[in-house]
Amino acid sequence: MSSNIATRWRVLSGENKWEGLLDPLDIDLRRYIIHYGERVQAVLDAFVSDTRCWNFGLHRYAERNLFSEVGLAKGNPYKYVIKKYIYASAAFMPENSLAKEPKNSAGNSKWIGFVAVTTDEGMEVLGRRDILISWRGTLGTVEALIDLKFGKVPASEILDKENDPQVHEGWYNYYTWSEPSSKYNPTSSRDQVLAAVRELVDQYKDEEISITVTGHSMGAAIGTLNATDIVVNGYNKPKDQPNKTFPVTAIVFASPRLGDEGGNAEPNGPEGFLNCFSNLKNLNVLRVTNDQDKVPKLPPNYEHVGQELVIDTTKSEYLKDPEKTLHELEVYLHGVAGTQGVAGGFKLEVARDLTLVNKTIDGLSDEVPSHIFVKWWTEKVEKKMGMAQLDDGSWVFLDGEIAEDNEVAKL
Repeated sequence: MSSNIATRWRVLSGENKWEGLLDPLDIDLRRYIIHYGERVQAVLDAFVSDTRCWNFGLHRYAERNLFSEVGLAKGNPYKYVIKKYIYASAAFMPENSLAKEPKNSAGNSKWIGFVAVTTDEGMEVLGRRDILISWRGTLGTVEALIDLKFGKVPASEILDKENDPQVHEGWYNYYTWSEPSSKYNPTSSRDQVLAAVRELVDQYKDEEISITVTGHSMGAAIGTLNATDIVVNGYNKPKDQPNKTFPVTAIVFASPRLGDEGGNAEPNGPEGFLNCFSNLKNLNVLRVTNDQDKVPKLPPNYEHVGQELVIDTTKSEYLKDPEKTLHELEVYLHGVAGTQGVAGGFKLEVARDLTLVNKTIDGLSDEVPSHIFVKWWTEKVEKKMGMAQLDDGSWVFLDGEIAEDNEVAKL
């Protein structure tokens, strides 16, 4: 695979707002976007979604094993190590909403992503030390209810007080809420991420650094808020070198609208989240949008920020009933691999394995070779679940790797 990513990373990360790269879609940018999307899919693939499991809402794999277990180690040149898993608390939601899901080991918390950093080997391929923050999309009933909290709330406490930015109530709270009694959220997901970013920026301050945020759906909106937060509050600068600034880029998929446009009757009144974002340097956002996906058109009366890459997976000959899978992340990545621009058709330019489309859905056309099974990732995960015996002779239901403290579900 020939690639110029190492020498072009600044342009691919939006230094020139992706001018001239989106239509037709630049081949290095295709690979770049897919790479970041796969790091979001990793969280979805490793999430314990079965409500019967004691570890429901958490991760199947330890940090050190995540990328190898989800298939991002073999044959993948982009090498990262995870610095920290991220958890978000829904304790701000009404009790009748929280009651719609079982209270298992995570309580009101859920695993929502991670902070990672390139290894020395990965740095050679990507051209710099990349600090990566990944936010997954909505999973489960409670998060679906969080998505529906459409009211705008002020974000001036963490962003720009001058412009009085207003953002989506549910996602802002999920990002900023802490729960002192919680094992996973004594601090908010925001504080967890910012602390990890601060440590990594200070650790690698003498190298060339980038900070890349990626996410899907709800995670795309939270990721955009997170990227803005990092720049507004200077977390892309070493603590002892405030004049040294590293670029921050968000590459997000199926992003709903996040904040307000602003507007005030007073001539010099506050101008909202859109203006807050637009005034920032060293921050770029690329939103990948499937043309007929409804989620990026929501919520009403909110605004998008950044640049947009439009794909249309209904043009793919490989998909069965493409209108039913418009929002799936693996379908998005398939679309990036084959889009021929707004006015073009569909032709795979990146040799992305078609089997990935069928990981958790029945999405491939019947014309595709029959050896590609449907929902094969789900089946693979379920086969690894079951009763296992511990060293003390007791039996547990194993729905994830046994942690170092042996905290698994004893029945």
